[in-house]
Amino acid sequence: MGLLRRRISSLESATTNQMKPATKRSILRWIHLVIAIPILGYIYSPFAELPNYAAVTRFVFAPVIILAGYWMYTGVVFAVIGVAGWLGAYKLSGVGAAILSQAALFIGRKFWLVIRARRLK
Repeated sequence: MGLLRRRISSLESATTNQMKPATKRSILRWIHLVIAIPILGYIYSPFAELPNYAAVTRFVFAPVIILAGYWMYTGVVFAVIGVAGWLGAYKLSGVGAAILSQAALFIGRKFWLVIRARRLK
């Protein structure tokens, strides 16, 4: 358990030692907002043009938004797990399973935080 904790802290420290946290948040926030623009175009485009943008939106833009959002909210480890869960569940079972995988990730994260808080008491 100690090895896993050291690995996670080393991954997180590797991302925060090179730049200030405010700079990192600003970059991630801009990535999150800029990548949302093509998704809005996908949503509001004419129905006949949807097949042209579907694959790019599902497998590029949505995972990048998930990665940037989770990275800002929970850190790099959960961001990578979230994107991997989204892509795997979407490819295997569709959008319903992908959304369910994200809910399971948040529930698992909450359990992890509660268990970690109890061990530190």
